[in-house]
Amino acid sequence: MTDLGSVAWPPAPIETERLVLRESEARDRAVFIDLFASPEVGTYIGGPQSREELERTRPEIPGRRPGLFVVELDGAMIGMITLDQRAAERPGHVRPDAGESELGYLFLPQAWGHGYAAEACAAALGWFADAVPGEPVVLCTQTANDRSVRVAEKLGFAEVERFEEYGAEQWFGVWYPVPSTGL
Repeated sequence: MTDLGSVAWPPAPIETERLVLRESEARDRAVFIDLFASPEVGTYIGGPQSREELERTRPEIPGRRPGLFVVELDGAMIGMITLDQRAAERPGHVRPDAGESELGYLFLPQAWGHGYAAEACAAALGWFADAVPGEPVVLCTQTANDRSVRVAEKLGFAEVERFEEYGAEQWFGVWYPVPSTGL
């Protein structure tokens, strides 16, 4: 069973060619609110949340917890990545006892179409493979979210099954880390 609670958190910032994955900071609060209030972002995750409610309820430093990375481009937050344990009662598992880590991500609409999601998720998966060797990661998205399905496939997730959840057909896939050759 995967448990990020046993992993030192936060890790040092992870740098890719264009992005930095890091822990949340107070300066990110407005972007967290923009993400969850966005009608475009909310399309496949149950709709946008009320900006007023988000302003009232978001902590000063939102998202500061193990498994959540802020994705930064040129010093500004453009999205977030999560690695959380998939709830055992939900459909979609690759282990009989459940316990898989699940990759999730949200990006501001202006960051879509530039390859940032794939670049950031690949970096997060690389970190995960080092932190928790040999553990699979699952991903679930609506089949109607063709952009997300394409990102999952580009990252190497293999479709395991499709099922109905939240009133929509879901695409469920798994990613296994590539063992190191030791060379």
